[in-house]
Amino acid sequence: MTALRTRAALEALRWRLKGAPAAAAAAWRDGGGLRPPRELASHLLATVGWIERAHDATGRKGVARSYALVPHRRYARRGWLPAYPETTGYLIPTLLTAARHLGREELARRALEMAEWEAEIQLESGAVRGGTIEDEVSPAVFNTGQVLFGWLAAESESGDARFAACAARAAQWLVDAQDPDGAWRRGASKFAAANGHVYNARAAWGLALHGTRARDAAAIEAARRAAGFALAQQRENGWYAENCLDDAQHPLLHTIAYAAQGVLEIGLLLGEPRFVESARRAARGVAARVDADGALPGRFDCEWRPAAEWSCVTGEAQMTLVWDRLDALAPGATTSTGGGEFATVSAAVLRHALGTQDLDHRDLGVRGGVAGSFPIWGDYGRYEYLNWAAKFLADSILGRLAHEPGGTRG
Repeated sequence: MTALRTRAALEALRWRLKGAPAAAAAAWRDGGGLRPPRELASHLLATVGWIERAHDATGRKGVARSYALVPHRRYARRGWLPAYPETTGYLIPTLLTAARHLGREELARRALEMAEWEAEIQLESGAVRGGTIEDEVSPAVFNTGQVLFGWLAAESESGDARFAACAARAAQWLVDAQDPDGAWRRGASKFAAANGHVYNARAAWGLALHGTRARDAAAIEAARRAAGFALAQQRENGWYAENCLDDAQHPLLHTIAYAAQGVLEIGLLLGEPRFVESARRAARGVAARVDADGALPGRFDCEWRPAAEWSCVTGEAQMTLVWDRLDALAPGATTSTGGGEFATVSAAVLRHALGTQDLDHRDLGVRGGVAGSFPIWGDYGRYEYLNWAAKFLADSILGRLAHEPGGTRG
């Protein structure tokens, strides 16, 4: 019996004894390895279907944070968990892109409903709350930046000035909360460790997008400062310090990808080659650690040594977006992702992420969902199917099917 199968057997036994047969079955299944991926269109339809069910589960008041197979330690229940403002926000551009690609107007209607819900719950300050709708209300920088993407996409889709107004208020709050060195130390989510959080570069990307559209010079300069802060924390080998939710010495692939994508997109929007090169250095550091089967470790130390035995599926999907976007910048590149420096690793990692997905499960909270970790007992999103993991996998697939490397812009 392999080490993976042995661990799966122990996990399955544990959860059977605890009365969680769905978790036991998922652990045993992951112990058997990856599933053969299908064509990209099938994975896209299944992933979008899961997102729709996560939206329905809240009464279409935001998108459920996740579908949990074991009782969540904060919410003390399993199944669909509460609506999550942060990730609902950046699911909006994903659904709008999917609506256009699939010719499904109902997806666009859902996206606009999500934007309206976000407007209803925006804080008086202009900020977006941290955590889910059931957590104590507190403003959060990262969450505010992610919902910016949603309002901007909704305004472009609908022409509704309400969404532009929400975006402007959120952007002003972000500008006011930023420190002179480009970091956000005030307004950090209470669900993350206290430091400068380089991954806030992805929030700054939303700020840059707003700034360039609204001709908001203060927002543009704040985004530039945030990317500059990220570069100040970067080692020569591409690794970013101060870049994790809970362990700055061993950041998650998830937050590494957040930082790289944010810095990259700010560089492209603002015409700053140094930011693009920073993202490329990080992308190369991660690419060098892809296993033969396309798996990536869930955490890395400052020398890019693996610091976890499990894969962060969310981060895998995110990294394909970064690699594909960088490859599309190469001289002579086309709108397809058929070649380039990162093409081989990106394709391999996407296959790995797709291979973790179950497209046929009878439980509709599992079918088409994307687990936080593979195997599912890994420490990130443990025994959960996460809505943001589904977002990034859908973005990666859409980038390929719609010939827009890097997926949705948000």
